[in-house]
Amino acid sequence: MRAKFAVPALAAIAVVLLSGCVDNSTPGTDTGSPREITVDEAAVALLPEAVASSGTLLVGTDPTYAPNEFKDEAGAPIGWGIELAEAIAAKLGLEPEFQVSKFDNIIPSVTGGKVNIGMSSFTDTVEREEQVDFVNYFTAGIQWASAAGNDIDPDAACGLKVAVQATTYEDTTEVPAKSEACVADGKPAIEKIQFDTQDAATNAVVLGQADAMSADSPVTLYAIAQTGDQLQLAGETFDVAPYGVAVGKDSGLAEAIQAALQAMVDDGTYSDILDEWGVADGAIDEITINAAANG
Repeated sequence: MRAKFAVPALAAIAVVLLSGCVDNSTPGTDTGSPREITVDEAAVALLPEAVASSGTLLVGTDPTYAPNEFKDEAGAPIGWGIELAEAIAAKLGLEPEFQVSKFDNIIPSVTGGKVNIGMSSFTDTVEREEQVDFVNYFTAGIQWASAAGNDIDPDAACGLKVAVQATTYEDTTEVPAKSEACVADGKPAIEKIQFDTQDAATNAVVLGQADAMSADSPVTLYAIAQTGDQLQLAGETFDVAPYGVAVGKDSGLAEAIQAALQAMVDDGTYSDILDEWGVADGAIDEITINAAANG
């Protein structure tokens, strides 16, 4: 999944990004046979009866955040987050059914019972825990990127244009906080530019429409790889925080998801998926619940 675009010019890269024609092949899984995952009966026993009897795990996701969750050429959700959701379902003896929606509609879908879980690179925060419970499965930081040769310090970005995907943590919290600090110091605010998809935010930096982009670390690293040598890291990774699978509060489903994921950690399924996608640096050994409040 770290394949680079073999294109020589900025214009060509822009066309590729705007058309969405990225290399969406799944790394390390072109074996012709699916990964074999055994059902974990202990995890199954924890499932709420309504979910167990349905035979299906309804998964809400916004597949616009490569390589975590995005779409293949046929429009089907793929990515390492999608593979983890599929493996969770398999551990629970259920069939995964993905319901694609905008990011900010997923938690309401969980709380409203339209989906069982939300799997879309949710940063577990205390504020979000007021609405849902999170089963923590990964740690990611924030990582900025800028155009190659344009050295930018995220801590000295006053007056710059920064691209973000709308409704992400970077959009709602991180960049606004930096901008407010700039204003408080008598400096120009950061001009935050929102995009519906991460591809569009990345493309804005490539085209020079934004000075930098801010996204979760695996997403930024993927964007740099996908655009060849057009982007570079800007500063170090910071604000490392847990990702969580969103489930209804006190629904009983959190414990089943936790057990399924822990079984995947213990039998190597979890590490296999992260290794194949090149994101093993964010792996954790113990699956927890609501780490933001309990960490």
